[in-house]
Amino acid sequence: MASYDLVIIGSGPAGYVCAIRASQLGMKVAVVEKRATYGGTCLNIGCIPSKALLHASEMFEEAGHGLEKLGVKVGAPKLDLKAMMAHKDGTVKGNVDGVAFLFKKNKIDGVIGTGRIVAPGKVEVTPETGDKQVLEAKNIVIATGSDSTRLPGIDVDEKRIVTSTGALSLSKVPGKLLVIGAGVIGLELGSVWARLGAEVTVVEFLDRILPGMDGEVAKQFQRMLQKQGFTFKLGSKVTGVDATGKTLKVSVEPAKGGDAEQLDADVVLIAVGRVPYTEGLGLKEVGVELDERGRVKTDDHYKTTVDGIYAVGDVIVGPMLAHKGEEEGVAVAELLAGQAGHVNYNAIPGVVYTRPEVASVGKTEEELKEAGIAYVTGKFPFSANGRARAMNATDGFVKVLADAKTDRVLGAHIVGPVAGELIAELTVLIEFGGSAEDLARTCHAHPTLSEAVREAALAAGKRAIHI
Repeated sequence: MASYDLVIIGSGPAGYVCAIRASQLGMKVAVVEKRATYGGTCLNIGCIPSKALLHASEMFEEAGHGLEKLGVKVGAPKLDLKAMMAHKDGTVKGNVDGVAFLFKKNKIDGVIGTGRIVAPGKVEVTPETGDKQVLEAKNIVIATGSDSTRLPGIDVDEKRIVTSTGALSLSKVPGKLLVIGAGVIGLELGSVWARLGAEVTVVEFLDRILPGMDGEVAKQFQRMLQKQGFTFKLGSKVTGVDATGKTLKVSVEPAKGGDAEQLDADVVLIAVGRVPYTEGLGLKEVGVELDERGRVKTDDHYKTTVDGIYAVGDVIVGPMLAHKGEEEGVAVAELLAGQAGHVNYNAIPGVVYTRPEVASVGKTEEELKEAGIAYVTGKFPFSANGRARAMNATDGFVKVLADAKTDRVLGAHIVGPVAGELIAELTVLIEFGGSAEDLARTCHAHPTLSEAVREAALAAGKRAIHI
């Protein structure tokens, strides 16, 4: 029986980062992974391949519609979907190979097979072929991530009725794509296929897109997507999909009740969220408790209800974000080493990688109002930013929310070019408890998009320069 200081089940961002940090701290570590390659959902069938297709489809759209406005004439672009998918697959391979290299570099044992906790301190690994083995560990970390939520009565075949996994590998551009769910995944993948020529309709149960994000940002962003050709049916639900014919027949009715309508689609993408993956881990048998939503219960130090067993990432409470899982992986490794591991959940950014991008960190206006916190708002549009004008990328704005008494920045929201990069500055500011004035008095290079972030901070003090 192989013996370790730490055995981690799952090699996604939460698991592999936890493993590397634990190894750096002197622990003997093994990582159990059921896939043939490391990296979990994120690297194999999630974050990384979707960003490859998002970027490639942006370049296709730019060649067809954007370059001529800049004086560059290239003619109508031709789509080579097979080559685009090869780019995606190459990107995935480079990243998963990178994790394998990091395991080797940090002397981490990767064990391929399905892991199951058979007792505190013991993980049984079942490979697809060959004999089972048991790994002994002083501590175990569950980092098994999440899976796509299914809809009752709708059978997924990953060809015509797909989750995000199938939507990343379609063999041709669908004439009509119907997306169920107006969250991050649905809007990102809908954007990919819309740019490549699909007619995209998004059906959302709520009366808004991007649930949980700032309301003003969501409204503005919805208008932008509609200009790009998206059709939204908000306050609606899909009650069934008839897949017997050549064309899918999708039944849609108002969420509050009413007459149903039938929509045609070539592909239906189910993107109604994700659920923690705990199946087959043996948690109930060893006494690890789950909450009402199927998440592993943990305390503030990520310990489950069983001593020596911890959990991080999508499988526990909190936003299902790769970088949130990474931070928790580092924290639990440091806690096991006797250090003060910690995650500031008020400084976890979220990004929608559409075009323009949407990024958020900290509190939304709705959350501040609900909490009764007095705040001031500073906004600045990209249409007033010199660099954005030069790039022909003037859609969107930056919004900074600061405490009305202390001026401490409580939240920030961006819709606009490279919002996912720009949000980092505001994340650092929140992490260090900075004020809007701190940001406003920090010199920013000109001309840059980041000047819009500074101007929003200036606007919070009613002293923006360029509006």
